[in-house]
Amino acid sequence: MSEPGGGKRKALSLLEAARSRYESLQISDDVFGESGEDSSGNPFYSTSPDSRSSASAGGSSGGEREEEEAAAAEPPVAGEQEAAAAVEEGERDCSCPGQEEGWVQALREVPAPSFPDTSGPTRKMPPTASTMDFFQLFVPDNVIKNMMTQTNMYAKKYQEKFGIDDAWTDVTLAEMKSFLGYVISTSTHHCESVLSIWSSGFYSNKSIALIMTQLRFEKILKYFHIVAFRSSQTTHSLYKIQPFLDSLQNGFDASFRPSQTQVLHEPLIDEDPVFIATCTERELRKRKKRKFSLWVRQCSSTGFICQIYVHLKEGSGMDGLDALKNKPQLHSMVAKSLCQNLAGKNYIIFTGPSITSLNLFEEFEKQEIYCCGLLSSRKSDCTGLPLSMLNNPDVPQSRGQYEIKMKENMSLICWYNKGHFRFLTNAYSPVQQGVIIKRKSGEIPCPLAVEAFAAHLSYICKYDDKYSKYFISHKPNKTWQQVFWFSISIAINNAYILYKMSDAYQVKRYSRAQFGERLVRELLGLEDVSPTH
Repeated sequence: MSEPGGGKRKALSLLEAARSRYESLQISDDVFGESGEDSSGNPFYSTSPDSRSSASAGGSSGGEREEEEAAAAEPPVAGEQEAAAAVEEGERDCSCPGQEEGWVQALREVPAPSFPDTSGPTRKMPPTASTMDFFQLFVPDNVIKNMMTQTNMYAKKYQEKFGIDDAWTDVTLAEMKSFLGYVISTSTHHCESVLSIWSSGFYSNKSIALIMTQLRFEKILKYFHIVAFRSSQTTHSLYKIQPFLDSLQNGFDASFRPSQTQVLHEPLIDEDPVFIATCTERELRKRKKRKFSLWVRQCSSTGFICQIYVHLKEGSGMDGLDALKNKPQLHSMVAKSLCQNLAGKNYIIFTGPSITSLNLFEEFEKQEIYCCGLLSSRKSDCTGLPLSMLNNPDVPQSRGQYEIKMKENMSLICWYNKGHFRFLTNAYSPVQQGVIIKRKSGEIPCPLAVEAFAAHLSYICKYDDKYSKYFISHKPNKTWQQVFWFSISIAINNAYILYKMSDAYQVKRYSRAQFGERLVRELLGLEDVSPTH
């Protein structure tokens, strides 16, 4: 006979264990930037039974994101139940190759990868540092000067070919900064066109319109270039933007050391839904024809984006974006590119279904890169996985029930939470228990890998919900310019994260919107900026 109160004590011990594990995840409590006091706990993953898990509130950028969020979310919402049903239906008809050889039900302890390195900003910014100082960690003056030089070179060559433009004079460094400032202003004041700044309508912005005339801005916009001419050795399709992307990557690497846990995913890079609703049908169709896919490697402790990978759609052949969406091996190529500099450091990488595969994880493990990924029979490469674990059991299961099989250090988990969810990992021991805590359902038992996946992925989903609102809404027609402005948006978001982690934030506690507005004014020369480096 069980002891009175034994169940309650067990529940409390589970809760305390969950809180202890949560603290060990080292997720920053507030990097998203509303001014005021920081929250006392992670706002996106709660270990309190009085709070709803953040994953159920995270945004979705497609089927893969829905599967990632559903793995951690409580599913009373109809949409979530449909998503879970879709996962089950797809997996019930699984035709992926499966192999039982080497997979056993006997579980053993797998040691957690050690991580002695420190993470965070690499340099201490002074309390007097301006928003421009943080932005120029990634886009310094020499990069802006190169934009100025290349723009002038392109304007000269263009006019030699098509005739003199009497209204054009060479752009100066101050004008190039103002040009950047005007376009960046559309990240906080969303408008259909950046030219609305000079209009008399609703989207006008008289406070900054007087720094440069609309005619002058249009001339700079016409000739704006990062690389004016293709060299004879250039074969890369991104040659017009690649030097800037390389410089930006060097800035990311030099300014920040990521935590052990990172996520590979596609960020939300489309306009705010309210802004989209104002577009005409023709404009909306035009915007949907994006000819590239942008992937990132992101620190799941702070939201800092450590690396950007751009895949171009070059025609309609098998090397295009359509192939990327349907071929897991191409997603594997993306993952390898994003993790090429991580070998030997015991990083833990979280992945979505399109990247998760046994072959990729085993290859990464040889490089001392460990993984935890959500698995889908429809989107994942299931080669080498046991078929018995990919098909749903006929016997009804209770919530929180799971089955695990191991092959060497790799664990394949099938966990039930109003739908079957499968995870592949070599980063977490299969014998370590975790728990997902819900306001309505209480504690849902799960392996530690599932708890960690829910924590980190829900945090990144919330990052997307917050920061995608501050992406530059100016959308040019040329692909390289689209990539450029998306990259600038990411650089500003990263600058804000470093600002929030610095002493400067204790002096002036700007929200993300205030930070963007201040940066625009400093680029336009409306605020006095004293150099700090």
